Amino acid sequence: MGVDLELEHVAPLPRKKDFRIGAIGAGFIMRDIQLVAYKSAGFNVVAIASKVPAETREVAELRGIPKVYDTWEELIADPSIEALDIAVPPDVQPAIVKEAVRHKHIKGILAQKPLAMSLADAHKMVDACEQAGVPLAVNQHMRYDQSIRALKTVLRRGYLGEPVLATIEMRAIPHWQTWLKEYDRLTLFAMSIHHLDCFRFLFGNPESVYVSARSDPRTRFAHRDGIVLYILEYASGLRAAAWDDVWAGPAREGAASDTYIKWRVEGTEGMAKGTIGWPGYPCRTPSTIDFTTRQEPGCWFSPRWDQVWFPDAFEGTMGELLLSLVEGRETVISGRDNLDTIVLKALRKEPERRYGTADALADDIAIIDTGIDYTHPDFQSSANVSRAAVTSLS
Repeated sequence: MGVDLELEHVAPLPRKKDFRIGAIGAGFIMRDIQLVAYKSAGFNVVAIASKVPAETREVAELRGIPKVYDTWEELIADPSIEALDIAVPPDVQPAIVKEAVRHKHIKGILAQKPLAMSLADAHKMVDACEQAGVPLAVNQHMRYDQSIRALKTVLRRGYLGEPVLATIEMRAIPHWQTWLKEYDRLTLFAMSIHHLDCFRFLFGNPESVYVSARSDPRTRFAHRDGIVLYILEYASGLRAAAWDDVWAGPAREGAASDTYIKWRVEGTEGMAKGTIGWPGYPCRTPSTIDFTTRQEPGCWFSPRWDQVWFPDAFEGTMGELLLSLVEGRETVISGRDNLDTIVLKALRKEPERRYGTADALADDIAIIDTGIDYTHPDFQSSANVSRAAVTSLS
């Protein structure tokens, strides 16, 4: 049969790239990642706003953005804006989306993850966008890391057979964003949300989840989940597990450093393993994949590329939103789909708990995230956040 090493590691971009994009936010992720990626892709960012006008003007000058607004409300009201790119904390995001869908000139929105602080608020955002006919995409950009996309292709082509065990091991020390200090969630919000969304992207929704968390000795502000371990259990027998270790040993306190992110998938017909290059940022360190399959006994395949997760993968998330507008379809990173990535918000009550049934999870969520009728037929039968399909956490 032969093994094809063209693994579609880069997402397709739309031919039409001149949608007029308004950027909301001027922090690191917008300034140094998203806007850099958009320029590389040829996207058309025409305006920017943030809560600190001086920073907004600085970023606009740095990235060549012609219009600067002092408030996001002014930017949204600009009738020339066709698409919004939002990069603000999750407690601020719902109000921006709610206002944006009132403006007929807004054709699509790319929001940050986590989508909101509660499942109820996220659900309201999704409903508002659907009622207004405005596509809502969520910036789950690790799906667009080149090794993860390559792994998806390897799985789809059957090189690994049926997945048996999948793992992600992260031992890295993040620079925590300032807004995280305001919440009681830390690693789940900022790091685990990527890995759990990747498991969903690669394998779909699990039947049950086990999570164990403890605080990070290095992080001084209050939090519950610094080091997080979790296991996703699938009906097929597949187990997907991750260790999200932001302590990574006393590397900042005088010991030697050993930081990395690795993943591995074992199947009935083959095995794949890889690395994520993000811990090397700002050095451009491409992620990698190596795989072997019974179709070519005894061989390892190691395709390589020049692209990196930060910033190149961010071309993929905005590109997917714009491509969905061109093709008139729902985006694959839709807000509706993303509800499945934030279901386990209930775990903020008990960071360590096992949900053996979907009903038990739904009952716990109903206590924590009020405002949604979990017994409503649409809720039970929908593809997202249903009692019948327990999903990932944020």
